[in-house]
Order: sequence, then C-alpha cells, then structure tokens
Amino acid sequence: MRTTRFIALAAAGLLGGGLAACGGDKADDTAAGAAGGPITVKATDTGCDVARNKVDAGTSVFTITNGGNKVTEFYVTDSLCCPSRSSILTGRFPHNTGVFTNGGDDGGFPVFQKEQERDTFATALRKQGYRTAMMGKYLNGYQPKEHGVRPGWTEWDVAGAGYSEFNYNLNENGTVKHYGKAPGDYLTTVIEGKASSFITASAEAGEPFLLEVATFAPHGPYTPAPQDEQAFPGLRAPRGPSFDKVPADAPAWLAGREPLSAEEITKIDAAYRKRAQSVLSIDRMIGSLRQTLEKAGVADRTVVVFSSDNGFHLGEHRLAAGKQTAFDHDVHVPLVMAGPGIREGAAVDATVQNIDLRPTFEELGGVTPGPAVDGRSLLPLLRDGRAAGWRKTGLIEHHGPNNAADDPDRQTSAAGNPPTYAALRAPDFTYVEYEGGAREYYDRTTDPDELANTAARLPADRATQLHDALESLRACKGADACE
Repeated sequence: MRTTRFIALAAAGLLGGGLAACGGDKADDTAAGAAGGPITVKATDTGCDVARNKVDAGTSVFTITNGGNKVTEFYVTDSLCCPSRSSILTGRFPHNTGVFTNGGDDGGFPVFQKEQERDTFATALRKQGYRTAMMGKYLNGYQPKEHGVRPGWTEWDVAGAGYSEFNYNLNENGTVKHYGKAPGDYLTTVIEGKASSFITASAEAGEPFLLEVATFAPHGPYTPAPQDEQAFPGLRAPRGPSFDKVPADAPAWLAGREPLSAEEITKIDAAYRKRAQSVLSIDRMIGSLRQTLEKAGVADRTVVVFSSDNGFHLGEHRLAAGKQTAFDHDVHVPLVMAGPGIREGAAVDATVQNIDLRPTFEELGGVTPGPAVDGRSLLPLLRDGRAAGWRKTGLIEHHGPNNAADDPDRQTSAAGNPPTYAALRAPDFTYVEYEGGAREYYDRTTDPDELANTAARLPADRATQLHDALESLRACKGADACE
C-alpha cells in the first residue's frame, strides 16, 4: 500500500499562485491519481490576466503548465475572495454555503464557521487519516488571536490581515507570533519555509498529508518581496480591445463612464507592475516546494495544480483595479493539473468551476463526496477527457454593491461595484440578471471581449430559456441537481 500526498498553494491578488497537496494510503495508484500526492497551485484572489495569459518560459508556473492538463473553461462561483474560497473548501455554490461576500450577514468567516466549516475537503481527508495543514490566508474575518485553529486542520499557520506582507500576526498551532519589518518576515517567505518543513516531516514519518499554502500576495497593496521591488521596469497593463471601453447598452452601474484619465491609467499601470513584482515570490515558492518534494522522494507521486479563486480587471471596460463583475476577466481563471494519472499536454474544454476542486481532491484521496457537494470530480476529464453528463453552463452568484468599510476588497464605482446579480457562464456566452431587472447577454463567439450587450434583442423563447436555467441553478443542491 502506497501513500498519496496532497499540497495546496494559493495566492491573493492579480498575479497569484499557491499550492495544495493531499495524501492518503491507496492500494490502487490509478484510482488515487498519484500515490504520492497532488500539489494544487491556486492564485486565489485575482490571478486571471497574468496567471492565465502571461506564463513565461523558465518560471515554475510554466514548468507546471508545460507538462500538465489545462482546463480552458474554468470559472469561479463569485469573483471575490471569501465566497470563492468557501466554494473551494466545501464544493458548494454560494447559495448553499451562505457566503456571498467577505463580511456582514451574508459572508466572511463568521458566516462560514456557523455551518460550513465542519464539512470541507480538509475534514473529509483528516477522517481518512491524513495530516492536514493550512498556511497563509484562510477566510476574510478570521482573527489569529480570537479564532484559533479551525476544524479539519492538524497544522495551522494562518494570518489575519497579512495583505501588507509585513507587521502581521500568525497563529502557529494556537500560539500567536508577531512578525515585523525585516526581509525575512515577508509573509510569503515565512509560509514557504513552514510548508517545506511540513512536507519533509510528513514524508519522513511516512504519513499521508494535505497541505494548503494560501499566500496573501499579490493582493493589494501589492507588496513585493524586497528583492523584487525593481523588477519589470516600465511594465504596463495590457491594452486589449476592452481597455477603456464601455459595452454598448451597458447596465446602469457601468454605463455613462467618462474615459480613463491619464492619471487613472498611470495608477493602473503601477498596480499591474507591482502585482507582477509580488508574484515573483510565489513563483519561487512553487519551485522551492517542488524541490522539497523531490528531496523527500515523493515528487513522482505528486499532482500539481495551478489556479485562482478570482480574476481581476485593470482598465478593461473602463474600470479601475478591481473584480466582482461577471465579465470574462473576473470569472474566467486558470486551472492546470499535472502529475501521475493525468494526461500531459492536453486541454479540457468542458465547463468547470471551483466547486469541482473538493470532489477532485477527495477522489484522489480515496474519499467519496457526500450528497451536499454541488461539484463533481475532474479526474475523468483529466485522465481521458470524457465525463458523461458534464454540465454545459456554470453559475456565478454575487451580492453587492460592496460598501463595507473594513473589507479589503471594497470597491468604488470607478473600480466596478455592481449590484446583486446571478449569471450563467458557458464557453460561448455570458448571461446576467441583476437585482432590479437589468440583464446582460454577450455572445462571445462574435464578441469575445464582451463589448455589445444584446440582452434586449434576444428572441423571447431564448430569453425564457436562459432565465429558467438560471433560476434552476440558483436553487440547486447536490451534484446531480447542479448539472
């Protein structure tokens, strides 16, 4: 009987990255996916544009991508930290987790802990005999001094507001330690070291393990590691077709915007450059932890996953730095998995969402997902590209506008702060219904940059079909109903 291990890394921000690894004893390596563990690399806040479109040769992420299986149609359930992370942990849509925002009555850690926290991929794998570790960022609202170690985790090294990368508190297995301003206190660096030690100790003990490393970088204020502060001089945000353009027939929250000023564009470019700088530490961490796996003798039995928990916009659709919309740049994020049992150099074009990560991790670890999980395991798609009855459309759910003063993702109207909406997302279209009755429809076969809202011109039967499909998904519960 061999040992399956999992490592998960996650990052917050535009150019994010992270890892997740899981492990468990399996008699059948094929069923386990890899008798040594998957590494899940997740860019968990806003990693869409660079993580998906600018993966350069020579980087650790490129190494993963080059030998992996790329899921080209991977969408989040909400382009916002806490709702998306909640869906990853539980395998459930926001309407079933109750987490729609980063705080208040409908979101954040306080809502998640009430009912969701005791049923996650961590609790399931721990019951299977795994050592489980969470490192870095957990959920918005978690406080290291108040909330301690959470259910499902045997190793816990988690910060609260670690966005600045310095001067933060880290709850280390129940003991709170303060880190200051020294270069060695840079949060991503600290977490890298702890993750490496955990892998080594677990491998030496011969114990199955799950490790999730969730960095705050490159979330705002986009603080790079000291050694990276001068990287990428002159780098600018991409000027794609939707840059500084408002869609025709845009909804009220977006319509009527003045063109971006020179000052606004300068700020957008500065943010993009700092995010690129801050992701360098994440890429080094990925490379370092893969080396640790090699030294520990489990790399050949490890699956690597790179992804993000939401996208980001920087000038697209005339919006300043932000997220939370249903546009492609916010909800369409990267997902690459590489390792034993997964086809190399292949692409999966099925509609996949972050609710599918939990059942995937659990199948790799020999756990059968329960009936309350809305997602499905990706392993059939990753192994041979086929999965009978796979969904055609994804669901995005968002509550807004986001005006909480203590929310690190609070956005002004200039950054894009849409009202409550639900959306259908498919490879060829986006359909959105807003609270109050506004609708959007973008045919991305002819309008890939989503610059022409044609909802008002939809045939009546098509409009009814889309509305009914959206209503059905908004009420679904369980994998069979949520297809």
